[in-house]
Amino acid sequence: MTFPDVILLLFVGLIGGVWNAIAGGATLFTFPALMAAGLPPVVANATNFLGLLPSNAAALAAYRDELRKAGPDLVKLSLVSGAGAAAGSLLLLISDPRTFLVLVPFLLAAATALFAFGERMRRVFVRLSGPSTTSASVYAILFLVSIYGGYFGAGLGIILLAIAQVIGHTDFHEANSIKNLLATNFTIISIAIFGAGGLIDWPAALVMMAGSTIGGFLGGRWAKKVNQNHLRVLVISFGAVLSVVYFWRTFVGADL
Repeated sequence: MTFPDVILLLFVGLIGGVWNAIAGGATLFTFPALMAAGLPPVVANATNFLGLLPSNAAALAAYRDELRKAGPDLVKLSLVSGAGAAAGSLLLLISDPRTFLVLVPFLLAAATALFAFGERMRRVFVRLSGPSTTSASVYAILFLVSIYGGYFGAGLGIILLAIAQVIGHTDFHEANSIKNLLATNFTIISIAIFGAGGLIDWPAALVMMAGSTIGGFLGGRWAKKVNQNHLRVLVISFGAVLSVVYFWRTFVGADL
């Protein structure tokens, strides 16, 4: 890793930490930055989990009271999401890297769509999930989306928020605390699997972690002072451009 790569990953980690604390969606630019630093796509994806862990976990301390209110549901939710994340991470571990390379533009497009339309999807999901919704079906959905979380994960937070509300945690802050806990839970599980499988570039991850730790701290202080709607537009626009670029690179072969 060259000195310019270190500067790039430190800076992107810093911005990513701030971004995750304020609006979420940092993977849409931290993952491409890791590839720009020379990491293969599968390694960049695995390394990104560790690089952004501080910004994902930073919010938990602020939600101690809400997590206590959530009670025994936390154990079941953590077990189900953890099992799904482990399955998704193992899938990445055993899959052909060329397959993941082909999937990259689709994953970026899916993450952008989740970020753009996730709130609408959450409202529809909560509205349609009435008393007839069984807890088994909700946990089955959680397991399936957690597979995506363990495999790639960008844009998943809004779906986790919806699931928490559907099972009865209608207070937004309580639901958000559960979302943060589940995201941290499956991130740690994925890191353990990727680390054991040799997919993590540790120097790159540690450099990005340093940046995201500082960024997460700063972002937490700035979160209430920034117009999140403007940031969301920037994230969605950037994700859309990236998706087009990677579709072009993958299927047309142009050197952009």
